[in-house]
Amino acid sequence: MRWNREEFISYMTFGGSSRDMLSETMGLLIGLDKEWIAQGAAADELDLTGFGFDYVEAIEVGKTGAIHLQKEEIIEDTPEYIILRDSWGRMAKRVKTTATIPMPFVYPVKNMDDWLRMKHMFEYADERVNRDDIANARVRQAAGALIQANIPGGFDLPRELMGEAHLCLCCYEDPELIQDIIQTASDTSFRVLEEVSRYIQIDCLTVHEDMAGKSGPMFGPVQIDEFIRPYYRRIWDMLSSRGTKLFSQDSDGNMNPVIDSFIEAGVNIFYPCEPAAGMDIVALRGKYGRKFAMLGGIDKHVLRRSKEDIRKELDYKLQPLMRGGGMCFALDHRIPNGTPLENYRYYVKTAREILGLEEYEKGWARFIPY
Repeated sequence: MRWNREEFISYMTFGGSSRDMLSETMGLLIGLDKEWIAQGAAADELDLTGFGFDYVEAIEVGKTGAIHLQKEEIIEDTPEYIILRDSWGRMAKRVKTTATIPMPFVYPVKNMDDWLRMKHMFEYADERVNRDDIANARVRQAAGALIQANIPGGFDLPRELMGEAHLCLCCYEDPELIQDIIQTASDTSFRVLEEVSRYIQIDCLTVHEDMAGKSGPMFGPVQIDEFIRPYYRRIWDMLSSRGTKLFSQDSDGNMNPVIDSFIEAGVNIFYPCEPAAGMDIVALRGKYGRKFAMLGGIDKHVLRRSKEDIRKELDYKLQPLMRGGGMCFALDHRIPNGTPLENYRYYVKTAREILGLEEYEKGWARFIPY
């Protein structure tokens, strides 16, 4: 079912809804389509439209990230992998059988001089605000589309420039470098979104961080308070004063130790809440109540086990405490390889039965708020 922006905003702010939301946010992991074809999947199962998931059309406005990117250059192309110099000037490798995104292994920023050579890519330019795009977005918004604005992550941006290890060391050895990177992102994002929000209502602010693994986040509350919270609050305070209701953060891994810090920074939607990393949406709802909404939370790995295991997971995650708004039920990331098609069909059918969503219409769009 396609939701309109008003329905979605109301649902995710606990404003009430006549039904719960069941979605698939990202789709199949690379290679799973071949497995499902061998198991007899129909075309509308491969593109997920046949499962009738809930979604909202999302339109992004404003360019706050890197611009003036360089052309990618293929260095080596083998049947197994590609080595390339990407648009940020990083050396990266993509393994063809398992990944769609190249993983950098040589980063361009090691010190302030390196950053200053790249800084122009992240500074304000008039081209970041396109009036034609805004006009088109206003038409789509009137038809029910959710208008999103993305800002670079306070952890994610410097990590993409220098790598995780060097970033964490710089917090202690060269904090001025981290501050300058984030301040540049803050200045650009504020100026872009202050301008954009004069002409269109921004519904949802989004940020991508991916700052945690199973053992926990790579920034703690101290680093968040020092580097990230002033940045988030500057943008969020301005947009929320102009009517923006949702602030969604995407980070894999165990974010439990820093949830309170990010709530104080303005975040009110957390995604994807990975159970394998210790994120339990039921426990979070019990602890925090309606302080924030969530997307995801259903253990994708359970789909490779038995139907009894799938049923147990759904009975727990879709219990009454989690119903009635503020929870877009979905897998906690892409559908993993090795997921039997029959198990996936059972998962969707059972979730629909528990939520009372037996009747549905075909359709699906990748729905992920960043």
